[in-house]
Amino acid sequence: MEQLDRYREQLKVCDEKILQGLLERNRVVEEIMACKEKNGMKILQPDQEARQEAWLEEALKGCRHQEEVRAVFDRIHWGSKRIQARKLFSYNIVLIGFMGAGKSTISEYLNTLFAMDVVEMDQLIAQREGMSIADIFEVYGEEYFRNLETALLVELQERENVVISCGGGTPLRECNVREMKRNGRVVLLTASPETILERVKDSHERPLIENHKTVDYIEQLMEKRREKYEAAADVVIHTDGKDALEICEELVSRLRGLDRER
Repeated sequence: MEQLDRYREQLKVCDEKILQGLLERNRVVEEIMACKEKNGMKILQPDQEARQEAWLEEALKGCRHQEEVRAVFDRIHWGSKRIQARKLFSYNIVLIGFMGAGKSTISEYLNTLFAMDVVEMDQLIAQREGMSIADIFEVYGEEYFRNLETALLVELQERENVVISCGGGTPLRECNVREMKRNGRVVLLTASPETILERVKDSHERPLIENHKTVDYIEQLMEKRREKYEAAADVVIHTDGKDALEICEELVSRLRGLDRER
């Protein structure tokens, strides 16, 4: 028993070192964020994450407990991303735009960069209702679906640091826009009709254009929604010819600039 007690005491010492190390690490993360902001540096630096991964890979070679240690480091890095997200955004990021504008792609990328939770509104509503969006429209009608959207936006006001990816028709309802802005910044992602067509041409989950996949038809639909989209947006980002990192860099920069103005 005395030997067991000694082992437990050694574990306690290890835990105390880990705790102090984590608290110090988190403090440094906050200092890095402050330094970047003070010196006008880019917030997003994915190369640094790659360097951390390479270091860990090398350090764990031959280690008996690689899987367990890696799991701990993955969680530590997740925590660092969450600290950055809270520092940057005290609100939700609401993505709007026409189908194929990049909402889902950018939502996923923000999740990767900042460990922000993502709510795909259409997916969540379909999951809760136990049927597809098309079936909801057919069985209950559009008004019922739009009311579900509004209720979900109200619900999400209780959260922070969430990326909310809206369906294409969500901003067309003025009450939805009001709910978006209560605890969020609205980012409009847009692209040319040609780009939209290229992105959605192989998808069969877009009933609005399923039998009308042409540039002219998409352009007409986009023009009908343009005024509503732009009126709802706090920030407009054109996604043509940009990769996810470039779009997210612009998104973060524009939102930070908007926050400073306010």
